[in-house]
Amino acid sequence: MARQGVGRLSHSVCLVLTCLSLALHLILALFCLSVLQTSCVIPPPSSCSSSLSFPGTVPHGKQGRSHSLSSQSSSHKLPVSRMNGDFTKMAAHIDHNVEASFNIVNEKEKDKKLIQTKMATKVSQWISSRSKLEALFSHPLYNLPRKHLLEDDWLLKLKPKNKGGDKERKCFLDNNKDGYDRANWTRSADTHPAWLRYHLGISRWELYDRNDPSVAEVTQQMATQRILSAVQKSGGTQLKLIMSFPNYGQALLKPMRQERDAETDFNLFYFSDFERHNAEIAAFHLDRVLGFCRIPPVVGRLINITREIRAITTDHKLSRTFFTSPVGNLCFHGQCEYYCSTENPVCGRPQVLEVSLASMLPDLSLAPRRSWRSPWRRSYSRTKLAPWEKNPDYCDTVKQTPPYNQGTRLVDLIDMVILDFLMSNMDRHHYETFEKFGNDTFLLHLDNGRAFGRHSVDEPSILVPLRQCCRIRRSTLMRLRLLSLPGFRLSDVMRESLSQDPLESVAPLLSVQHLSVLDRRLKTILKAVHTCLEHHDDVIHDDLQGYDVNLYRH
Repeated sequence: MARQGVGRLSHSVCLVLTCLSLALHLILALFCLSVLQTSCVIPPPSSCSSSLSFPGTVPHGKQGRSHSLSSQSSSHKLPVSRMNGDFTKMAAHIDHNVEASFNIVNEKEKDKKLIQTKMATKVSQWISSRSKLEALFSHPLYNLPRKHLLEDDWLLKLKPKNKGGDKERKCFLDNNKDGYDRANWTRSADTHPAWLRYHLGISRWELYDRNDPSVAEVTQQMATQRILSAVQKSGGTQLKLIMSFPNYGQALLKPMRQERDAETDFNLFYFSDFERHNAEIAAFHLDRVLGFCRIPPVVGRLINITREIRAITTDHKLSRTFFTSPVGNLCFHGQCEYYCSTENPVCGRPQVLEVSLASMLPDLSLAPRRSWRSPWRRSYSRTKLAPWEKNPDYCDTVKQTPPYNQGTRLVDLIDMVILDFLMSNMDRHHYETFEKFGNDTFLLHLDNGRAFGRHSVDEPSILVPLRQCCRIRRSTLMRLRLLSLPGFRLSDVMRESLSQDPLESVAPLLSVQHLSVLDRRLKTILKAVHTCLEHHDDVIHDDLQGYDVNLYRH
């Protein structure tokens, strides 16, 4: 009996010691795990949304869709202290927080080096995964202080209040029976539709503010709102329609005429090609990426030809041109100078058609525009050469001719030349400005349908104004240099920007070849500027005078 009691006691003691040992190991394991979790806390990235993010679209390389307009209005206007901070300061801030979290770990911890390695890897991955487009528009060069605007610097103005001040002026429209929204507009911007707020934001120096949420709202509405009316736009060489929406907004429609990756036939002259709907969309995005903001908002859309054109049009000339092709596709051709015939129809698949929709500018009765013939206009002849093609010193004459002999008109035109060269647009025979602002204003970059026709070759003649005049804005040059860096590569930010358009879900708006050629052409532009700087003194128009240029270097 005594031996059995001792044996039981020994067995119980061993069992207790075993349980105690397991408990100690478990506590030690939990302690180590808590230390590891504490040391791996990474400061969350700041919320910075790209101003190109339209509602209902997703930034490149990210999941989820954002339908918020208010976030776009507030997150882009960075305070000056933040504007001056670039990736270096951001990385320094991250390093400081990382070091603080490392201090939490016991210095005697054997796994500290391993933890530091994991931490550095995570921080590096976070930085590298940051959107290039967001980084670009967070750069100080894209957040320059805006010029102070006087009352006459706005294109449109609301009517002043009544002298008595007893009643506020209102604009009341009730065409509900025709499908239009009931409008009750006052002086308050909250009562205005997005297109009207966009029009009221046009100033002497820019068509729109990149941070204005109205621009994103306009594109979203053009892509989704019900179409109430479709009529052919008069004039022009190719088919274009004017589409009307329930909120009284209008858009210019250009249809898909050929496949997106189809290059312009080398046997065709530059004035003989179809206009491309995707070129209009891509030109709008490129204009924004370059920081110009001189092309009206453009968006892609899939429309039903029967329901959204044929059934609602009041244009009898247009309605007579509809027919069904031999393979059952619904087609039409309208009436215009070129390519409006049964041999060159616009056809759906079988009724669905890709189009571009460009927001209309204010009516000419409210904001008349002046058309200027470009000094480097092509001859539009199969045999004749233009004066600039025969005279290498042609720019000397231009510099002495109004309005190019003063102000910023010449460097404004060079900005347009750079845009055209990047997208290979040879069809820039005229440009327009708003009459109200005289010669001291920006140029409208309209009608870009013949861009992005060829990617296999570049057209050096487009750059002739830059090479002959050797003048360029400092801010433009610095942005071009920024876009040549790997962290802001032009082709990458364009790909990301275009990914936000609704038609990108159907197929890429620009082929890989068209995107990659942007980088090649950018190098050509920078090389041309470098050559100018080697041979001339007065090349840079310093529009950053008065600013600390070191803040904008990259």
